Amino acid sequence: MGTQTTFHAPGNGADFLGWRVSRAGTTEIVYEDGAAHRMVWRVCSAAGCEESLTEALQQAVRAGRVVPALIEELKKRSIAVERLNL
Repeated sequence: MGTQTTFHAPGNGADFLGWRVSRAGTTEIVYEDGAAHRMVWRVCSAAGCEESLTEALQQAVRAGRVVPALIEELKKRSIAVERLNL
């Protein structure tokens, strides 16, 4: 079985978190809320952290405030990110 890369909030399903690999080969985290607001972060940590990244996203999407929880979960796992302005 492969690694799950997308997650929806269990309560209302409106909050979405996922990670992807861009065309440039960098890993990115994507967040969208029910109002179609989107935030994207580039993962700056070394490659090979997919398992830790998946765990962080799973924990964050279950929280009431997804974005602050995501930042905290990434810090706990020493995963550095950079916010992209799209």
